[in-house]
Formats: sequence, C-alpha cells, structure tokens
Amino acid sequence: MRGTGPRRYLRAGVRRGGIELRQLLRSKKELSGHLLNIVVAVVLAVTIGDSVPGTELPMSHLMVAGFSAYLLFQLGVLNIPQMFVTEREEGALLRLRATPGGIPAYLVAKALLILGMAVGTLVLLLTACAVLADGPLPATPAQWLTLIWVAGLGLLAVVPLGAAIGAVLPNPREALALIMLPSMTLLVISGTMFPVTRLPQIVQRIAEFFPLKWMAQGLRSALLPDSALAAEASGAWQLPTVALVLTAWAVAGFLLAVPLLRRTTRRESGSRLAGRQRKAAMNGAGAQVG
Repeated sequence: MRGTGPRRYLRAGVRRGGIELRQLLRSKKELSGHLLNIVVAVVLAVTIGDSVPGTELPMSHLMVAGFSAYLLFQLGVLNIPQMFVTEREEGALLRLRATPGGIPAYLVAKALLILGMAVGTLVLLLTACAVLADGPLPATPAQWLTLIWVAGLGLLAVVPLGAAIGAVLPNPREALALIMLPSMTLLVISGTMFPVTRLPQIVQRIAEFFPLKWMAQGLRSALLPDSALAAEASGAWQLPTVALVLTAWAVAGFLLAVPLLRRTTRRESGSRLAGRQRKAAMNGAGAQVG
C-alpha cells in the first residue's frame, strides 16, 4: 500500500531530499563553497592566540563556538533564499505547482537537505578544529544534548525565515546582495567572533532581538566550560531564554513563510517565468556589452 496524503508527500520529499544531498556531494563547486567556510574557521582557530578576558580559555574556542552558530544561521538565511529564488527562476516552482503534493514534498526535501548540510558542517568544523587546533568539544552528556537541541532549534528558527525571504526576493543576484550585508552585521554584533561584553550596551540589546545571538550563546554553553561565563553579559548561559527566543522565531517564521510561499506559487505562471527569463537574458547581454 503506497499511502495517500501526507505520508505520500513525506515519502516523495524524503526521496527528493536524498537525491539533492547526493547531487550536493557530487558538485565540487557547491561543496567547495561550504568547505571554504570551514577552512576559514580552522585557520582562525589556529592563528588566534589570545585568551578570553578574565579566564585562561583560548579566544579561539569562543570563536569556534560562535562561528558554528553563524554557519547554521547562514544555511537558513543565505542558502535557503538563494536555492528558492534560483529554482523559481529555472521553472522548478512552476512544475511543482502542477504536481499534486509537489510543494509539501519540496519543503520536506529542503528540510532534509539543510539538516544534512548542518550535520556535515558541524561534524567537519568541530572535528577539524579539535584535531588541528585543540578546539572545543562537549565535555559531558548534558553538553552533547545541549549541542543537539540548540542546533536543531536554531535551524527551525532560521530556515522558515530564509524561506520567507526567498519568497519575496526578485532574483538570485539581488538575493545575495540584499541578504549579505544584514548577515555580516549580525555576525559582528552577536558576539560570535569575540566576547559580546566588548560591544556597547545598545548594540547588545539590538542583537538580543535576533536568533543568531542566542544560537551562539547556546552553542557556547555546549562547547565551553563554565569559566567562559566571564565573557557573557549576563554572567549566565540563560538556556531557558535561548529556547524561548529560538522557539518564538521558529513559530513566527512558519507563520510568515507559509502564506508568502503560497502567494508566490499561486502567482507563478508560464508567462511570468518567460518574462523574467527574457529580462535576465537582456541584462546579461547588456552587462557583456558594457
């Protein structure tokens, strides 16, 4: 019995997600982009020699924990919008609209793809830093559990947000340009690369509204000893607040993403797709002439 409704869509999404993961592993260009981020983090971990103020903890350990959070954040807020907009411009969204259960299966596939990328990113980053730079790893079962739930809840907080962003962006080139500056700003103000206590109070308060700050704080609690609390503005890991804020972002993201995705798929048509492709071709030709 093949099943109907949600079970059929789930199976179709799992199959599609497996295919996309295999395609990613075979694509040297895409893999190199993800691996480059890990290489940058390892190089920083090897070269940074200072200690966290007030402790004997290497600053590189704090950076590795924060950069781990940023890479998860990047998967949702940068990768998902680019995937969505690119596939829309290639006509994949239009084909899905004509396929029964295509959109639910598509979302399941993307969730699996991002989950696979997230697990691979964390495993490679933490293993490479531990081997090459004596980087941090969870020291207790409780810290391993914290690593798992913070990473999982963090993805739930940012993937729907990325889907909502992708639903309203015009084209792949503008998608990257519009998202990159806010993402880099959050990287700086969220305490991912240096102690958040070095930032002005007003900047710390602004960062608290966004999920990256709490993802980084949660991962620090999973990867660093309690002596690292000297670098936390509150002097505590605040894990209940981490869970609350990330859950709020996850719920808000889903509530925002679902109607935006539905609107985008309803508006998609062959004539709209052809018009965008003609415009892209004209812009490309104009760029070459210039």
